[in-house]
Amino acid sequence: MGAAGSKLEKALGDQFPEGERYFGLENFGNTCYCNSVLQALYFCVPFREQLLEYYANNKNLSDTEENLLTCLADLFTQISSQKKKTGVIAPKRFVQRLKKQNEIFRSYMHQDAHEFLNYLLNELVDILEKESRVIKNDQEVLSPSEKVANGPNTIHANGTQREPLVTWVHKNFQGILTNETRCLRCETVTARDETFLDLSVDIEQNSSITSCLKNFSSTETLNAEDKFFCDKCCSLQEAQKRMKIKKPPHILVIHLKRFKYIEQLGRYKKLSYRVVFPLELKLSNTVEDADAEYSLFAVVVHVGSGPNHGHYVSLVKSHNHWLFFDDENVEIIDESAVQTFFGSAQEYSSNTDHGYILFYERIAAGSSS
Repeated sequence: MGAAGSKLEKALGDQFPEGERYFGLENFGNTCYCNSVLQALYFCVPFREQLLEYYANNKNLSDTEENLLTCLADLFTQISSQKKKTGVIAPKRFVQRLKKQNEIFRSYMHQDAHEFLNYLLNELVDILEKESRVIKNDQEVLSPSEKVANGPNTIHANGTQREPLVTWVHKNFQGILTNETRCLRCETVTARDETFLDLSVDIEQNSSITSCLKNFSSTETLNAEDKFFCDKCCSLQEAQKRMKIKKPPHILVIHLKRFKYIEQLGRYKKLSYRVVFPLELKLSNTVEDADAEYSLFAVVVHVGSGPNHGHYVSLVKSHNHWLFFDDENVEIIDESAVQTFFGSAQEYSSNTDHGYILFYERIAAGSSS
């Protein structure tokens, strides 16, 4: 990417952000699903900073066993510490580790970028939780008197329940949904909270993210065979159910369900629907935080007409510039070009480049975006 890299540097000129690096990622035979997600995560600045800090704090621990977290931290550190401003890096160690760990990603078949993102974030959480427990156990072994002084630990007498650990991955991506069910006979509302790292939303033709989120939180009536067992009435009753965002995350990841199983065809079909995703998003369907505002900073795009083949690229906003990452190639694009990835208003269209995973960062109250 020598020429392309210098072209990007020329295009940005004096506006090239101080200390920033724009590197393409080499493709190891159908690893575009991985590259596109890694670029989106690299330009998720709070996540990147915490990962680099993790690397800095752990690089001297020779006994640290290699895992996806250490490989990712190593890759991000490699990119951020390059002398050149642009170029290409081979994420070889990370991809090898991914394939070694999960057979789904071993084949050369087309993989799903959302499945990969989901797996990666959950894996990072698992590793951080395990490390935190090891540190905690070591501290407990070192100071038994302190353990007694502090009263009971989070582990209950039966040894099963622990307080959930909140890692920096959680702090960035985790939100809370609340599932409310109202019995139509006694009006009792049963609420159950659940955490999420991303939201998967159904899509419709000629819609917007706002309307998809409204549908996600719309009220559904449970009747006939779907009646709800009400604890107060001690019987099955008709009820109304809805899901709302109780606590919005700092980084809101929205996955558009573009691949739908069609019964008649007996296979998945790609929905090329036009779904408008704004650069600024207001969450109106949250419970406690009706004014949560977000700014779009990355889009993973699926290119292709079907679910089992195609290509992934990503669009990224960095220092007020939009960049287009396609494996080894990186170029600057105009902000208005983002609209070309909304989808097609017609069922059959030559445009096969559709926004698939959207990354929004919460705008701090009082800050101008």
